[in-house]
Amino acid sequence: MIWKWRREGREAAFGHSTPPRAIIDIGSNTVRLVVYGGTMRVPTVLLNEKVTAKLGRDIAATGQLVGEAMALALRGLARFALLLADLGIKDIETVATAAVRDASNGAEFVARLRELGLAPRVLSGEEEALLSAHGVIGAFPDARGIVADLGGGSLELVRVADGRTDSASTLPLGTLRLPDHRKGNRAQMRKSLDKAIRKAGWDLAAHAPEHNGTLYCVGGTWRAMAVYAMEAQGHPLSDPHGFEIDAAAAAALAARLAASEGRGLRGRERISAMRAEKLPDAAVLLEALLARLAPQKVVFSSWGLREGLLYDRLPQSSRMQDPLLAGVAVFATERGTEPQLAARMAAWTLDAAPARAHGSERLRLAATMLALAGMQIEPNIRLPQAINWALHKRWIGIDGKGRAMLAAAIAANGNHLALPDELRALASEDALEEAMRWGLALRLARRLGAQSLRSLEASRLVVEEGTLVLQLAQSHAALFGQPTEKDMKLLAGRLGLGWRVDVVPEIVL
Repeated sequence: MIWKWRREGREAAFGHSTPPRAIIDIGSNTVRLVVYGGTMRVPTVLLNEKVTAKLGRDIAATGQLVGEAMALALRGLARFALLLADLGIKDIETVATAAVRDASNGAEFVARLRELGLAPRVLSGEEEALLSAHGVIGAFPDARGIVADLGGGSLELVRVADGRTDSASTLPLGTLRLPDHRKGNRAQMRKSLDKAIRKAGWDLAAHAPEHNGTLYCVGGTWRAMAVYAMEAQGHPLSDPHGFEIDAAAAAALAARLAASEGRGLRGRERISAMRAEKLPDAAVLLEALLARLAPQKVVFSSWGLREGLLYDRLPQSSRMQDPLLAGVAVFATERGTEPQLAARMAAWTLDAAPARAHGSERLRLAATMLALAGMQIEPNIRLPQAINWALHKRWIGIDGKGRAMLAAAIAANGNHLALPDELRALASEDALEEAMRWGLALRLARRLGAQSLRSLEASRLVVEEGTLVLQLAQSHAALFGQPTEKDMKLLAGRLGLGWRVDVVPEIVL
């Protein structure tokens, strides 16, 4: 695989930066502007601003967008339009979802948007569901199960498998409408929600309870639930994207939050007052979904409708890019590391320190790029900053174990072999040891010839009959200096091998 990356061009293999794109998402709770940069396969958020207008708060009662909410939304949207004009951003997509779709005066609101110079598209319920599902597919290419996108006005459910979608539905079960199902206690509320889900045709537990895959939870309220769960268990990571719990743990979490009535949720640093208020109702909804859909596990996704809009516009070749490698490559390039050189170094170290039982070649290549980018940081802050990148930056296509292995490789690349305790909460000692060998091999590769491509072409690192062998072309024999000797000893000791240096007329690959 490493040699494949070497052959392919940067654009095809790693993704490339594109002009900024803006998405204005007019939802039932919030009106949000997000400006994306970087590669659109794994976009970087350049600006994210929202207005909590609650456009859909009275839809169930009156069928209309109320004047106060419309005024607040339009005030925010006028600001968004002006910001985008001043920033010179031309690629703007404006979409509206359940509140505008369902309101009898939705057309009037859309006309006001056009007066601001925006070109809104009111999504149907099926379109909204499919876009959210495409966002999940973009984040989890192997996704298999059901996407549940919980917004203010509606709940979208759609099956995903093998990169495709099926059975998209929209249900009037958004967070603003959940209180309508409180007809007494929580048990009665759950019964009402359960009935609504069954009526919509979602009763997988009755047909295939043994294997219904994963429930992918999309939306701000679900993410707040994930943050609560992560904090409750002392999880070492901070990003709720990709946080995973099995069905039993999800049921216990939902029961605890449903019984809380919001007590103990308000005032939490990472959970807004609005989300805290809605979590108990959302928890009852999750109980009903778990009962009817019978998933094996629950995964929380920060990618949804907006990312689905981006993903839909990508050519097939870009969709096929590995999201982890595409994101890390752009990030590393912006910090002075060329992905092609990182791929060459990963290839050079392949024989001595390959991905074995715990990692993968894609993960090892990502670790190589990130470790090299970390070397551009000032030495006194290098290690904590680079480890922070590995653990807490929103990478796509990686789990907690993979993040810990990235961090371990980065630490070993800097010859820091005493790993932080938080890594051991995410990965086994064997997995961390494998990643540390990647880092030590990279240390040898980059220090051998000061990261020159010529030094990699004039040398080779192999394992022969239980010995770590550094082959050097006669022209480059002088590269074997004291630092190289130390690095060889360090890597060989970690591998449990002897070592030697062979000077040869030329390197034959």
